[in-house]
Amino acid sequence: MTSAGGHMESMSTGASKDGNRAGRNGWVNKASEGNNSPRTASEREEADRRRWRAFSVCLVAAFMTLLDVSIVNVALPSIRASLHATLSDVQWVLSGYALTFGLALVPAGRYGDARGRRNVFIAGLTLFTLSSAAAGLAPTATWLVVARLIQGAGAGILNPQVVGLVQYLFPPAERGRPFGMLGATVGISTAIGPLLGGVLIHLAGAQEGWRWVFYVNIPVGIAAVVLGWRLIPQRPREDRRCESLDPVGVALLGVGVVLLLLPLVQEQQWRGRAKWLLLVAAVVVLAGFVNWERHHARHSEPVVDLDLFRLRSYALGSLIGLLYFAGFTAIFFIYTLYLQSGLGYSPLLAGLAITPFALGSAAAAALGGRLVNRLGRPLVAIGLALVAVGLAGTVLAVHVVPGHSAPLATAVPLLVAGLGSGLVITPNQTITLSEVPPRKGGSAGGMIQTGQRIGAAIGIATVGSVFFAHLAGTGGRYSQAFQVALFVAIALILVALVAALTDIVVSHRGAYGSDAHSTEVHSSGARRSDGRPPKQRTTNHD
Repeated sequence: MTSAGGHMESMSTGASKDGNRAGRNGWVNKASEGNNSPRTASEREEADRRRWRAFSVCLVAAFMTLLDVSIVNVALPSIRASLHATLSDVQWVLSGYALTFGLALVPAGRYGDARGRRNVFIAGLTLFTLSSAAAGLAPTATWLVVARLIQGAGAGILNPQVVGLVQYLFPPAERGRPFGMLGATVGISTAIGPLLGGVLIHLAGAQEGWRWVFYVNIPVGIAAVVLGWRLIPQRPREDRRCESLDPVGVALLGVGVVLLLLPLVQEQQWRGRAKWLLLVAAVVVLAGFVNWERHHARHSEPVVDLDLFRLRSYALGSLIGLLYFAGFTAIFFIYTLYLQSGLGYSPLLAGLAITPFALGSAAAAALGGRLVNRLGRPLVAIGLALVAVGLAGTVLAVHVVPGHSAPLATAVPLLVAGLGSGLVITPNQTITLSEVPPRKGGSAGGMIQTGQRIGAAIGIATVGSVFFAHLAGTGGRYSQAFQVALFVAIALILVALVAALTDIVVSHRGAYGSDAHSTEVHSSGARRSDGRPPKQRTTNHD
C-alpha cells in the first residue's frame, strides 16, 4: 500500500527478486519500503508521472459525477415542459440521483478496498456513461427518472475509488496536493454546474437543450474509461483480499440510508407528518447495523470499521463534512430558484450569477491543499468563518439591492464565500483521512461521502422548506424567502464551525497537558497534539 516513497498498486504480471514489479506498459513500480525505492532518478520520475496521470483520470470522472448533482437544477423547467413531467417526476430527477449515489458509496468503497479499485472504478464509470446516454434519450419522465437512479448508482460506485486511490498512490506527507485538486474539483463542479447547464440549454434550445446536459458526459466518459483502464494501476491477483464482503452489513446500511434519505428528498411531495416516521425506522435499522458490525468485526472484516470513529480526526471531520454540505449544497438550490423563478433569469444568466463562488473555491482549494499540513484544523475553521461571512454579505446585498441588480451586488460576497469553501472541503478531507490506513481508504472515503450526501439532503429539505414556507406566507416574495432561507444555511455552517473549534480547543488542551506541541504520530496512529495531519512511518499496508 502507500508508503513514504510513493508505493502504488501494481500493474504487474510478475515480480523481481527484490519485490519490484514491472508494469505491462513499461512503467516500473517498485516497493518503497526501506531501501527498495526506485534505483534511478528516471524510474522515480516515470513512476511519479504515472500516478499523476492516473489521478488526473480520476479527477475527470469525479468532476462529471459531481457536476450532475447541480447541472440539472437549471434544466428542470425545460425537462418539465418537454416531457410533460409532474412536480413529483421533477423532484425524483433531482433527488433520485442523490439517493442512489449515497446508497452505493460505502459498499462500493468496501469492495474496492478488498478486490482492487481499478475494475470497480471502470465499472462505475461505464454504468454512469451508459445511463447518461439513456437519460439524454429519455422519451418519458419515468424513463428519465430510472436513468437518473442508475446514473446515481454509477457515481456512487466510482467516487470512493477516487478517494481510495489517493490514499493508495500518495504517502501521507504528499496527499495535500491531490486532495487540494480533488477539493477544487468538488467545489468547481458543484458551483459551475448551473452555468454549464445554462450554456448548453442556451446553445441547443430551451425545448431539447436539457438533453445535452446528459449527452455531454458521453464522450468524456468513453475517453475516461479507455484512459482509466490503461493508466490506473491494477492490484495483483495475489494481493486481492478474499474475505467476506459482509452482505448483512451492506443490506442493513442500505435500508437505513434509504429510510433516512427518502423523507428528506421527498419533503415537498409527501404531505403530512407520517413520512417522518421513516426517520424513526432509520434510527432502529442503523442501530441494528452498528450492533451487527461490532459482532461481525470479531471474526471478519466489516463493511465499515467503526473503530475509525474513535479517531477524533475522522469522527469530527466526518461531522464537519456532513454539516458543511447541508449548508453548502442548499445555497445553489435556493439561489437558482430565486434567480430563475423570482427574477425571471434565463438558465445561462442564473449560472453566471453563481460563477464568483466557483472561481473563489477553485483558487482557495489549491492553496488549502498546500497549507493543510502546516496549519491543520484551524485552516478549516478559517474557511468556515469566511463562508459564513460571505453568505451574510450575500443576504445584506440582496436586502440593500433587491430586484434584477441583486446578482451584481452578490458577486463579491459570493467570491468570499467561495474562497472560504476552498479552505474547507480540501483541508477537512485531508485531515479526516490522515490517520486512515490506505487499505481502508475506499470504505472510509465512502462513509465520508455518504455523510456528505445525507448532509446535502438534510440541507435541501430544511432550507428548502423554510424557503417555500416563507414564499407562501409572503405571497411570492422571492427576495425575502431567499434571505430567510440563507440564514438557515448560515446556521448550519456555523454549527460546523463549532465542531472545528471544538477539535482545535481539545488539541491545544492535550498539547498543553503533555507539553508536546509538535509530538509526531506513533505507530498506533495517535493524533498529533497540534491538530495537524500526522506524519506516518513508512509502511507497506497491502
